[in-house]
Amino acid sequence: MNLFGILTGLVTLLIIGLGFPLVIQGERIFGYLWWPYMMGLGVLIIIASLLIQNDWPSVIIGVIGATFVWGSTELKEQAVRAEIGWYPFNGNKIRPPFEAVIKKWKAPHL
Repeated sequence: MNLFGILTGLVTLLIIGLGFPLVIQGERIFGYLWWPYMMGLGVLIIIASLLIQNDWPSVIIGVIGATFVWGSTELKEQAVRAEIGWYPFNGNKIRPPFEAVIKKWKAPHL
């Protein structure tokens, strides 16, 4: 019996579940303008997973990278949820480098 598939699904569910607090706290502390950095980090993590020979570490690292990419698309929507009062709003967020340039880009969403 091969349990790799079911265990991969459970690990994926756990990692994605940990991604929700990452988005909520990330937007609260940093704001949605950090989305390009979060997406870039996710892509780099996914590329790193391609270079790992062993299946388990590759799967875990790949899912973590995909969670970061997904989280970058959720930051803008989380900012909207915080503005309408569903989550605590923080007006003193840490500003990202190149903030003026990032403001010109449209934030991605799924």
